[in-house]
Amino acid sequence: VIITWQNEYRELSSIDFINYIQIFENKGVMMGCSNPHPHCQIWAQESIPVEPKKELVQFRKYYKRTGRSLLSDYAKLEIRLKERVVHENDSFLVLVPFWAIWPYETIVIPKRKISNILELKEHERKDFANILKVLTVKYDNLFQTAFPYSAGLHQAPTDGKEYKEWHLHMHFYPPLLRSASIKKFMVGYEMLAEPQRDITPEKAAEILRNLKNVHYKVEIESITS
Repeated sequence: VIITWQNEYRELSSIDFINYIQIFENKGVMMGCSNPHPHCQIWAQESIPVEPKKELVQFRKYYKRTGRSLLSDYAKLEIRLKERVVHENDSFLVLVPFWAIWPYETIVIPKRKISNILELKEHERKDFANILKVLTVKYDNLFQTAFPYSAGLHQAPTDGKEYKEWHLHMHFYPPLLRSASIKKFMVGYEMLAEPQRDITPEKAAEILRNLKNVHYKVEIESITS
């Protein structure tokens, strides 16, 4: 999958008028998918979308002030604190960010600052695949269901400019709250004022961290066979 993402990114980024490439994935009927398996799409566009642009503004401010990557420093801080970390390997970290809105929202960050997936070395690509598998297995194990989510990569724009401040990362936004059928709704106060969390980021990270890395269906099969 990651190699396919790289190939598509490489081809689309070579087109002159394409200035941003959004790779994203939806999984589950709850996320509007007609098929139960993860459904990936790639949108290539002339303008930089709103959400990446918001991140770019903050990345740039921090880089101008410190000469460092905001996400690099943030990842180091979270590794030191440990309480919001879900899993890490040699090249990647997955955590529940302190600003998370969705109950089990996570962000995947490479430990080395790279701006897009073409910069991944072979061992980093394997580590990326590994941490995505670990995370999605943990998600499924949480309520023993095919855990729905929307996820996507945020990469540097492809407009030919230099983005020294940019740090590749991937967001996961799952809606489930208390069970396989109970989701969080953004309604009332959250629509009119500001989002509220049902559990703390630290508690969400602890719950995910303590889940097994072996899929619950594999465990059931091993017991019954």
